Amino acid sequence: MITIKTLNKWANNHTYLPINMLRIALGIFLFFKGIDFMTNSAMLVELFKPMQNMAGGMLIIHYVAPAHLIGGILIATGLLTRWAIMAQIPIIIGAVVINFKGEMNSMNLTLALITLFACAFFLFYGSGKSSLDYYFKMQQ
Repeated sequence: MITIKTLNKWANNHTYLPINMLRIALGIFLFFKGIDFMTNSAMLVELFKPMQNMAGGMLIIHYVAPAHLIGGILIATGLLTRWAIMAQIPIIIGAVVINFKGEMNSMNLTLALITLFACAFFLFYGSGKSSLDYYFKMQQ
């Protein structure tokens, strides 16, 4: 718990507009990816073809879209950012793995790796000053 407090203090002292814009863009991207998966569920099932023999494959398909929708909103607003990113990281690691097990699509792989690095950054950085987390903390 002390580590999270020290990370929050450091992030609040080093908050910059481009970093906040990156967090908001990441959240919006994940939200629209969730909408895309919900409206085009056949594409999501096709993406998971290489992993169809895994246990809990159908559970994974039903986890991805809602996690992206809710997590995207939370990340964009800066509310429970680290928790939302922890829910996204297994999905994004799965997106990277699917590119190696199935057909290699360099555009999807690049997008998944950029998203993974952005999520890893915000997992440590947190949400910063321009977030609902900071606003609610200051209201106490």
